[in-house]
Amino acid sequence: MAAEAGSGSGSGSGSGYGGHVLVVPYPSQGHINPLLQFCKRLVSHHNGLTVTFATTLFISKTFTPNPNKLPPSIHFDTISDGFDTGGFAQSSGVDDYLSRLQAAGSKTLSQLIERHRQSNNPIGCVVYDSFLDWCLDVANKFGLAAGPFFTQSSTSNYIYYSLHHGLLKLPIDSFPVSVEGLEFLSSLDEMPSFVGVPGSYPAYFQMVLNQFSNTHKPHFVLVNSVYEFEQQVVDCMSKVCPVLTIGPTVPLFYLDNSFQDDNEYGYDLFEPDSSAPIIQWLNTKPPKSVVYVAFGSMASLSATQMEELALGLNATHFNFLWVLRSSEERAKLPPNLEEEIGERGLILNWVPQMEILSHGAVGCFFTHCGWNSTVEALSLGVPMVGMPQWTDQPTDAKLIEDVWKVGVRVKVDENGIVGRNEVQNCIRQVMEGDTTSHFTHNANKWRNVAIQAISQGGSSHNNIRQFVSKLLNNNFTK
Repeated sequence: MAAEAGSGSGSGSGSGYGGHVLVVPYPSQGHINPLLQFCKRLVSHHNGLTVTFATTLFISKTFTPNPNKLPPSIHFDTISDGFDTGGFAQSSGVDDYLSRLQAAGSKTLSQLIERHRQSNNPIGCVVYDSFLDWCLDVANKFGLAAGPFFTQSSTSNYIYYSLHHGLLKLPIDSFPVSVEGLEFLSSLDEMPSFVGVPGSYPAYFQMVLNQFSNTHKPHFVLVNSVYEFEQQVVDCMSKVCPVLTIGPTVPLFYLDNSFQDDNEYGYDLFEPDSSAPIIQWLNTKPPKSVVYVAFGSMASLSATQMEELALGLNATHFNFLWVLRSSEERAKLPPNLEEEIGERGLILNWVPQMEILSHGAVGCFFTHCGWNSTVEALSLGVPMVGMPQWTDQPTDAKLIEDVWKVGVRVKVDENGIVGRNEVQNCIRQVMEGDTTSHFTHNANKWRNVAIQAISQGGSSHNNIRQFVSKLLNNNFTK
C-alpha cells in the first residue's frame, strides 16, 4: 500500500514521540484481523510510521503472518497470556484465562515497552483491544498516549456503556429502550445475548462491561465501524468519549482495486481448505445463485440445529458453499448429505471469506452475524440471512434486518431451534422473493457508503488522518 502524497520520508517527523505505535489485539482471529488491517491503513497514511503488533507467545509460536501481505513497517513482538504452550485451551476456563491474561499480559507488556525504550525508536502510543482495558494502566505508567480499539459495532458498544453507567438497568423489561440513540431496539432478543439471556457467560459479560470502566481516561477511542452505518449511535457515543470511526477494516482491494497487494488480512489462525478448487467451483455457477454459509471462528451448533440447517439448505435447491471448521462439526451433518447434493453444494473447513463474498456467483450470506462478517458482507454489497448465536450477534442481526434493510433474521421455535422450513423460507426471501431487489439495492447502497468512507475526504479516511496527525505532533488531549 503506497503512502499518501505529503507523507514524510521515513525519518525525522516519523521518529520520536508517536512515530512508533504499539498495537495489542485480544488473542482471537476476529480481533486480530481488524486490528492488523487498521495497522496497514495507518502506515499507508504516513510512511514514517512504525507499528509493532504484539500477539501472545502461543499465537506467535503456532501461526505465522504472511510477510508478502504486510508492509515492512509493521513488525511483530509478543506478550504472554500466562498459557504460552496452549493458549486458551490450556486454561481451566474463561475466568482463569482472563485473569491470567491480565496478570501475565500487564507484566510482559511493560517489559516490551521498556525494551523498546532502550532502542532508537521508542514506542510513543499504544492502541489496545478494548477487551484489554488493563493496557491503559500500563501505557499510563510510561506516560504514553493510549486508547482502545473497539472491534464490535457502535450499537453494541453503546449498549454496554449504558449498562455499565446505569443508563440501562437489568433486567430490561420496557421497550423500546429509553436511552438516546438506542430507541430503535424494541425487544429483548435484539439485545446482546448477555442481556437477552441473563446469567450467560458471566466472565465475558463482565469483560465487555469493563471496556467502559475507563473510557473517560484514554486519549482516543477507535471504533471498527463506518460513521454513516451507525450515525445516530456514534453521535451519542461521541458525547461521552473521543470516538473516531475508522472502518471498514477489510482488505482494501475489495473496495478499491488499485490496492492490488492488500487482498487478504495476512494473519490466519485457521488454515484455508486447499483441497478443493473453490473459485473454480464458483466460476461454474450462474450469477447470484450461491448461498454462502459460515458461522465464524467460535460458534458451534448442536447436532439437531445442524441437521435442520442442512435439510433446509438442501430443500432450497440453490447452490451452496458451507464452511465447517472441524471434523466434529462435519460429523453432525445428516448421513449421505454430501452425496445427495453432488455438484450443487461444497462443504469445506475454512475459506478466504472476502474472496468468496466478492465473487459474482454469491447471492446471499447465511451468517451468524459476527461484526467482522457483517461488515465484510455490507462492504461487498451481499444480502444476508442472519442466524445470531451469542454476544453482540443479535444486535447485529437487528441492524441487518431493520436498520440497513439488507436481509432477514431467522426465527427460532419454542425449543430454541431454527427449523428447516424457516431456513428454506428465509433463504428464498433473500434469493428469489418479492423483496430480493430491495435487499440487493440496499446492499449496493451500503457498499458505496463504505467505499466513500475510506476514499479521500471520506469519514474514516479523515478520522485516520486526524489520528496520524495527532500521533506525529504529540497533540492528544484527554
